[in-house]
Amino acid sequence: MAKKSKIKIHTNADETAGEDKVSEGKKGEKNDSNKKDVTETMDPLKEIEEKAESLKNEAAETHDRLLRLAAEFENYKKRSAREMNDFRKFANESFVKAMLPVVDNLDRAIESSSNDKHANSSVVEGVNMTLREILKVFKQYGIKPFESLGKTFDPSLHQAVMQEDDEAYPENTVSKELQKGYMIHDRLLRPAMVVVSKKKTAPENQENSTQKKKE
Repeated sequence: MAKKSKIKIHTNADETAGEDKVSEGKKGEKNDSNKKDVTETMDPLKEIEEKAESLKNEAAETHDRLLRLAAEFENYKKRSAREMNDFRKFANESFVKAMLPVVDNLDRAIESSSNDKHANSSVVEGVNMTLREILKVFKQYGIKPFESLGKTFDPSLHQAVMQEDDEAYPENTVSKELQKGYMIHDRLLRPAMVVVSKKKTAPENQENSTQKKKE
């Protein structure tokens, strides 16, 4: 027996449907290719812009950091110069402090011999010359005594040993200088040891105070 063969009949509808699918596929491929072309052309520009923005921010940060470093270095130079200047000015402070008692003793020796019959002797003159030479050297290094007698008492310059009634001076005034004070440049080297005047108590107040004590 002969085999029956199946014959497919293609209609116009099938042909048009197939053509539509093929055209749709081609259109999809065209759209995909267009999208790829657009993304390929857009991505490099965006990447360049992002890199440019990043480099711009990095340059601004670097500039700010350099400005801060320059300011810090300038402050360091000023601080170092100031410290070096202070070191030169006050390097001999300890030595001068140790020498001040010697100067005090020479000063007392001259003062005690001023009313002596040997006041004009060569020994006293030699002591006086020695004291002047030491004070001259002190002056070269910015060390000098300051006057306190008759000045208003200043706790930053004076060390009060006692208070006493003294009509010759107003209240809270240095009436006696027991030891000279010294400055080294603009800094206090040693305060002056002084006696400070105080207001004299009125006799009436004293009588009233004694009467109150008796009562």
